[in-house]
Amino acid sequence: MTTSLLAIEWYTRWGIITAVIVLRYLFIAGIFFLIFYVVRTKYWTHRRIQKRMPKNQQYWQEIKYSLSTMAIFSLIGLGIVTFKEYTQIYPGIGEYGWVYLVLSFPLTLIIHDTYFYWTHRLMHHRKLYRLMHRTHHLSHNPSPWAAFSFHPLEAIVEAGIFPLLVFVIPLHPLVLFSFLLTMMTLNVIGHLGYEIYPKHWTKHWFGQWQNTSTHHNMHHELVKGNYGLYFNWWDRWMGTNHERYFERFDEVKAR
Repeated sequence: MTTSLLAIEWYTRWGIITAVIVLRYLFIAGIFFLIFYVVRTKYWTHRRIQKRMPKNQQYWQEIKYSLSTMAIFSLIGLGIVTFKEYTQIYPGIGEYGWVYLVLSFPLTLIIHDTYFYWTHRLMHHRKLYRLMHRTHHLSHNPSPWAAFSFHPLEAIVEAGIFPLLVFVIPLHPLVLFSFLLTMMTLNVIGHLGYEIYPKHWTKHWFGQWQNTSTHHNMHHELVKGNYGLYFNWWDRWMGTNHERYFERFDEVKAR
C-alpha cells in the first residue's frame, strides 16, 4: 500500500471514529438537555440540585472544551484501531463464551470506577488541579454538556482507561460498545443538575452503592469530596463522601 493510500485510510478511520464520538455526545447529552433544560424545565424545577440555572455562556464553554476532548479521544481510538492486533479485543463470542461476555461488562465498570477515583483524587492535588482539573470545575453548576468538558491534559488521563482495558483484558466489541454507551449516559446524569433517582435511593441495599446526580453535583459546587464515578464504595471506604451528601440528597427529594 502506497503512503498516500495509507494516509487516506488513516484519515477515513479517524473521521469515522470522530463522528461516532461526537454523535454519541450530542445525542445523549442533547436528549437530557432537551428534556430538562428546554421542553420540561418547569416540570423538573423541584428536582434542581442547585436552584439557580447555568447561563448560556457556560453551555458554550462546556461544549468548546468537550470538542477538544473528543478530538483527543478520537486520536487515541485511532491508535487502538490501528494496532488492534496487539489488543485483547476478540471477535467471536465463542472464544470465551457467553458467561465471560456478560461478566466482563461489569468488570469494565469496576475497573473504570477505580481508575477514575484515584486519578480524580490525584488531579485535586494543588499543583495538578491548577494545571489540568480546574477547567472542568469552571462548571460550578454543571449541565449535561459538561460531561466531556476537560482540559486537554485531563482528557488524556480520562482516555487512558480505554487502552488499559483493551490491552489487558479480553473484551468483545459488544462489551466495548455497552461500556462506552453506559459511561457516557452515567457521566451525563452525573452532570445533569437534576436528581432523577427515586426517594430513599441512598438507603436502599442496591442504591446505596451507586452514585447519584447529587453526589457529583456537590463535588462541582464544593470542589472537595465525592470523587467517585459510578459507585460509592471508594468514597465510603476512603472517607471522602461529603459529610452532608446523604442529607442533601434527602433534602432535594423532599421538595
